Amino acid sequence: MIEKIYHAIAHKIENRPRLVAAIFGVMILISLIGMTHVTMATGSETYLDRDSQSGRIFFHYIDTFSADNLVIIIEADNVMSPPVMDYIDRLSKNIKQQQYIWNIDSAVDLYRGVNNGNIPTSPEEVDALSSKLPKEILSKYTPAGSMTLVRITLDQGIPDSKSKATLANVEAIVRDSSPPPGVTATVTGNPAFQSQMRQQLSGSMGSLILIAMILMVVVMGLLFSYVNHRFLPVLIVFIGLILTFGFMGIVGIQVNTAVIGAFPVLIGLGIDYAIQFQSRLEEEARKCSTLASAVTITIKKTGPAVLYAMLATSMGFIAMQVSEVPMIRTFGIVSMIGVMLCYVTSLIVIPVFAILIKYKPKGKKFKEGEGQGEVGSYNKLLATTAVKIARNPIPVILIAGIFACAGLYLDGLIPVDTSEKAFVPPDMPAKVTLDKVTRAVGSTDSMPIYVYGDGITELDTIQWIDKFSNYEITNHNDKFIAATSIVTYIKSYNSGKLPETQQELDAALNSIPASIKDHYLKGGSETIIEFFTTNMDMSVESSVKDLVYADLKQIQPPIGVQAKITGNFDLFTSLISGLTKSKETMTFLGFGLVLGFLLLIYRKIQAASPIIPIIFIVGWNAVAMYTLGINYSPMTATLGSMTIGVAAEYTILIMERYLEEREKTDDPVEAIRESVQRIGSAITVSGLATFFGFSALIFSSFNIISNFGITTVIAVGFSLLGAIIVMPAIIPIIDNLAIKIEQRWGRKRKNLI
Repeated sequence: MIEKIYHAIAHKIENRPRLVAAIFGVMILISLIGMTHVTMATGSETYLDRDSQSGRIFFHYIDTFSADNLVIIIEADNVMSPPVMDYIDRLSKNIKQQQYIWNIDSAVDLYRGVNNGNIPTSPEEVDALSSKLPKEILSKYTPAGSMTLVRITLDQGIPDSKSKATLANVEAIVRDSSPPPGVTATVTGNPAFQSQMRQQLSGSMGSLILIAMILMVVVMGLLFSYVNHRFLPVLIVFIGLILTFGFMGIVGIQVNTAVIGAFPVLIGLGIDYAIQFQSRLEEEARKCSTLASAVTITIKKTGPAVLYAMLATSMGFIAMQVSEVPMIRTFGIVSMIGVMLCYVTSLIVIPVFAILIKYKPKGKKFKEGEGQGEVGSYNKLLATTAVKIARNPIPVILIAGIFACAGLYLDGLIPVDTSEKAFVPPDMPAKVTLDKVTRAVGSTDSMPIYVYGDGITELDTIQWIDKFSNYEITNHNDKFIAATSIVTYIKSYNSGKLPETQQELDAALNSIPASIKDHYLKGGSETIIEFFTTNMDMSVESSVKDLVYADLKQIQPPIGVQAKITGNFDLFTSLISGLTKSKETMTFLGFGLVLGFLLLIYRKIQAASPIIPIIFIVGWNAVAMYTLGINYSPMTATLGSMTIGVAAEYTILIMERYLEEREKTDDPVEAIRESVQRIGSAITVSGLATFFGFSALIFSSFNIISNFGITTVIAVGFSLLGAIIVMPAIIPIIDNLAIKIEQRWGRKRKNLI
């Protein structure tokens, strides 16, 4: 069946090359239109699935209670001088008039509160009023004499588009605010961070693709000189990228941090397919009497072999769909779509191009078994090495296995890092200013606890919120700075104390302005407690979350009421366990899918031979990551399943050519010699091309992408070694085992008959 399909493709290309080229041209035009609809995604939805239990609570909290915060950093020699305070007051009033601003507060408001609503007019008055303000409260706004903070809270639940528009308005007001001489004002906060992150991601994507394409041109120029039209694979992969972008725009797949990393991966893999097709075309064009025969053999022989390799690679990307992290699933989908489109492009465009230009091979025609210059010498060297390994496989397998076992042990010692601020460039302005605020006053994020159920406004629930909040602040005062909830305002509107009866509580609630009450209370069934935290590493935050949940078991809410930690605090700490669990699941599933696929396609025991080198390679990756000090992130967590796919391609190509040569000889070692000698250089060139394509990721200013680039480059290098060094050791053992099983099975069948 598969032979008939590829024979039909070859027949159509030979007879109607211009029609096929025209159809492909229309596909490219449609894709160019689709590219204009590609959008960028950052933030929570790239890390958390809306349909999960945590996702439902998180996004309900975001839509109901969460409000983005902006911070204006005011810096001067003396930020509490009257002229600077006048400037802050004027700036705050202008911003307050903007839409979607819920509240603005600053140290100026504190001074107003103890000065009958007036701003101090002299340094002496400032000093006198400062003595009336609690130092711990004043330090939250003015951590140093040269810095003060203006905190801006946006309306709850506004969409990203309105948050971005509000950020732009605030930045414009600050830019045109004419501060006093020596005073600077800088806007920061999560909306600013996300906005700059999107901008830099967009720029990073274009630069990474450009770098990868330049590297491909250099590699093809240096390593693919033994064929005519050596830069044709670069054109092929460029067309494949256009088709991939176009498909994404048409079906609405957004670009996120992980997807940006997928494009250099696609360039590396896509050029690999093109090299395999063009190398076989060059080989057949030297042997065959007509170009049509060379094209037919190339399509019929290389088409299925590269198809199987491509589908095996896709198994690794399919395995990513079990991940709990949406950006990893999207990475897998885009990568799978991309490699398929690059394969189709290579299968169609290279033969069509060859026929239309009447392709001629480089150099003279040669007889069966001859090499060509340095390439022939290199192939013979590989073949000689492969034969030696095939005759003495045990040392190679033992050494490879020992390093793989070490990797399995070390893998559990590699930390998992899910801090979004650690992913971005260290010199990104929004990160620099956020870090400045964090160093001065602690974390800019809070740990919200979503409290929901029946009777939220009942006295016993309010008393529990107060008791639990006080317990956490008292027992974890090195982690929590303060807690704010509806109880904070109930006390404020009840003479500073908690009501003792339901009647007192209802009266206090009714006296709280709706603009404040709605921020913390929704009806009688939902409320939040916000714990403001010190600056903590992600691993510490994860342990703090466990402590709080342990406290919730000890100090349980009233019957019918539940409490869940949510917000970014829960999102990024949950990613740690999610990534740890999903990376193992993806890896094991990838192994299973590739093995099942190979056995299904080839229906021979020999088809299992690529799995052993792949297992070794995954283990070697862990050794490299541990040695280099690279942590697991939402991107490097995909390394196991992606390596399975990449390594499967090279090992399958070796196995496929081995099975082809095995039909010509009864000697497995001779079959190895011929298979490695035939495609050794092509695999080496394609491996190096993939290597340099992936290496473009290293140049990213985003740590999450550059670390992923380092690990994938190492994985490609290991995959090449696994195919050229380990496969010759594995194939004879598996082949001999298969022969013995078939002979034993044959004798059993004969006895049964």
